[in-house]
Amino acid sequence: MDLGIVVVSYNTCALLRRCLTTVYASRGLAFRLCVVDNASPDASAEMVTREFPQALLIANVENVGYPAANNQGLRALGFEQGQTDGPRYALLLNPDTEVQPTALAQTVAFMDEHPELGILGPKLVRPDGSLDLACRRSFPSPEISFYQLTGLARLFPQSRRLGRYNLTYLDPDQGAEVDAVVGAFMLVRRAAITAVGLLDESFFMYGEDLDWAYRIKAAGWKVYYYPAVTVLHVKRAASRQSAKAQIEFWRSMEIFYRKHYAAQTAWWVHGLIIGTLWVKLRFTTWRVRR
Repeated sequence: MDLGIVVVSYNTCALLRRCLTTVYASRGLAFRLCVVDNASPDASAEMVTREFPQALLIANVENVGYPAANNQGLRALGFEQGQTDGPRYALLLNPDTEVQPTALAQTVAFMDEHPELGILGPKLVRPDGSLDLACRRSFPSPEISFYQLTGLARLFPQSRRLGRYNLTYLDPDQGAEVDAVVGAFMLVRRAAITAVGLLDESFFMYGEDLDWAYRIKAAGWKVYYYPAVTVLHVKRAASRQSAKAQIEFWRSMEIFYRKHYAAQTAWWVHGLIIGTLWVKLRFTTWRVRR
């Protein structure tokens, strides 16, 4: 088996249907797909059972979060540590993506040709054709986070110093080794998963893909942005739900910082970072509750 695909869904029935339709139109490789539904109230699980009986479905009775749900799917597809008989690659795929018929085969073939790669991500574009900036990133170190939080990265996107988080100074059509790609389409080599384990479930949503890439890079693998393949990433419009998601975003950034950078950061910088994250979290919480 070439590929095991995990799609975690929550209340995205129409998008999920379109995503799975495009995946099952793929050609040129053998794959198995697992949908993990996080207790969607919109009958997503029933739709999968009815319209995509070939998919493995895990229907959770509560929303366990994105990394925990992905781990459920990865284990079901044979990626638990100690398991040796399973797909050669794992793909984390968002339900709001659409893939071209040859996209999966192309990305797997590129990974086969480059055994030093642990992770690959394609070029992600929005419905208006613009680049989804999250598809190629640097790790949010204290310095890089400062440029993002102060707006310097937006003011000087072509600066190789200030634009490092989203690598806005790079040609979006040029492949490059990067720190991380986004979990909306994250192709991971089985050997890399064996080396570092599954996703960290202390994250609920956001940050777990950065953390996985950080651990995989630390284990000696490379992460690659591969724009020869383009994938549509719809992304839902801003809403009260997405405002609540911002709370999880700031919480996840604190987890990532404490896990990978806090021990090597000067005390006064540490205090500034934690204070800034606290303010962001409190302000976002206030916005949601008012």
